[in-house]
Amino acid sequence: MGPSLAHRIRTEAHAVWLAVRDPRTPMPARLFGLLVAAYALSPIDLIPDFIPVLGLLDDIVLIPIGVWLFEKMVPPALLAEYRAVARAETQYPVSVAGIAIVVAIWGVLAYTLWSLAAWIYD
Repeated sequence: MGPSLAHRIRTEAHAVWLAVRDPRTPMPARLFGLLVAAYALSPIDLIPDFIPVLGLLDDIVLIPIGVWLFEKMVPPALLAEYRAVARAETQYPVSVAGIAIVVAIWGVLAYTLWSLAAWIYD
């Protein structure tokens, strides 16, 4: 079984981000690619993910269209180079320590907010 759609979209967005930073990429493509990569890698979506169906539709439609248009603006060899780099970088193992740190931070934040709420309402 191949990578999931979300993984492929994330890899393509990463390749676009790498190509945007390369001076060999034409300036119009760099400007457009910056918009595509910023939107794809941003935690804020045009349509929030909690809205059923529509929330995921923007990720499934807008980002691939943006990548496709960017692909038309960049030399194929250059984009192929960055796709290979992006694929290689997504092959790194998941950091269990990193996950533990993030979960710990969220736990401390939740406990702090709960304690603050308890203090305010006592």
